Amino acid sequence: MSTVAVVGSQWGDEGKGKVIDYLATKADMVVRAAGGNNAGHTVVIEGKKYALHLIPSGVLNPQAVNIIGNGVVFNPQAFFEEIEGLQKDGVAADKIFVSDRAHIVFPFHIELDKLYEEAKGEDSIGTTLKGIGPCYSDKIARVGLRTCDMLDIDSFKEKLAARIDDVNRTITLLLSGKPVDRDAIVDEFVDYAKRLAPYIVDTGVIVNEAIKAGKNVLFEGAQGSMLDIDLGTYPFVTSSHPGSGGFMTGAGIGINSINEVVGITKAYTTRVGAGPMVTELANAVGDEIRERGHEYGVTTGRARRCGWFDGVVVRYSSQINGTTGTALMLLDVLDEFDEIQICYAYEEGGRTIEHFPADLSLLERCVPKYKTVKGWKTDITGCKTYDSLPLEAKAYIKEIEEVTGVPVKIVSVGPGRDQTIVREEIL
Repeated sequence: MSTVAVVGSQWGDEGKGKVIDYLATKADMVVRAAGGNNAGHTVVIEGKKYALHLIPSGVLNPQAVNIIGNGVVFNPQAFFEEIEGLQKDGVAADKIFVSDRAHIVFPFHIELDKLYEEAKGEDSIGTTLKGIGPCYSDKIARVGLRTCDMLDIDSFKEKLAARIDDVNRTITLLLSGKPVDRDAIVDEFVDYAKRLAPYIVDTGVIVNEAIKAGKNVLFEGAQGSMLDIDLGTYPFVTSSHPGSGGFMTGAGIGINSINEVVGITKAYTTRVGAGPMVTELANAVGDEIRERGHEYGVTTGRARRCGWFDGVVVRYSSQINGTTGTALMLLDVLDEFDEIQICYAYEEGGRTIEHFPADLSLLERCVPKYKTVKGWKTDITGCKTYDSLPLEAKAYIKEIEEVTGVPVKIVSVGPGRDQTIVREEIL
């Protein structure tokens, strides 16, 4: 049996899609367990780009079974749009199952998301406006609807109509918004319920049976560990658990079910939205990283904030995930720099801070402490082995291993599948 969890070690957008796609070629099953269509993976196969938001990346492996687990908040409209797009590209989408315990994202969640952000004004957190937070809020408040509710159409219609009436009171009385169209939403989602019925199963049973049978099971992370609702840079976080712990409850498996945890880590640091970012480069260097790395969101198109590698962040995410290996992504983006800096600690008020703080007001006062390494000034996109990398690039990788305490097992030098250097097989 080989079970591997792939998690983002930073604030998301680390390149998980490529590693997941690479590992999915050897997987019998790929499981998504948190988040919603606010996430996005870009996978490049033979020059063709596939942008995936809700469906696991294993869909690009014809042999793999794809699971959308109970920890995901599920938008049926986004799901079917994604399936249609894949089918147009000649990708079969016939091995996908959706947990009967997954909560449903409705149009009123999206409307609430917009209204809440507008009400916050300058204090908005930069949500993707996909309705993810309000859906998770309903889940925690125990008023949400799940996909299993869709299997009884008459009961589903009653529950959904009553929930919309409740939400419309919130929208009109508290947020001064316009009520959503109850009848239109009910009709739309009754249609989705009929179309979704063949996909809805108890995925926890399927996943656990695959593990017991010794199958290769890949757990696909969404977003990044620093966006974890408990352990991330709260409140500038998502509403779920993107780390390895999220797979336990989000996929319905036991704590001893995962053999290895791979932390996907950019060779530099990026972040989307508001919140402190100690190594951010609001200058020409940051702009160059952004353009060389094409650092714009897959789901939103938003420009990402860019900076040097933050070892404090990755060390912390390795701690909370139990990371056993790192996949270092986009190393080629740094090809043109004379010098490259690695943040190994923070400094605040004359003191050194080596552990990532919870207090964001403290974090905002922190400045990075850097080690400077020599750049390699060479195009590495054609390198096929670790030994073929320039000495300076290997020195940079070694420095990252020392700062984070985790071995680098995979090095990516370009977007293609064949631009992946594997130092140690994972799945």
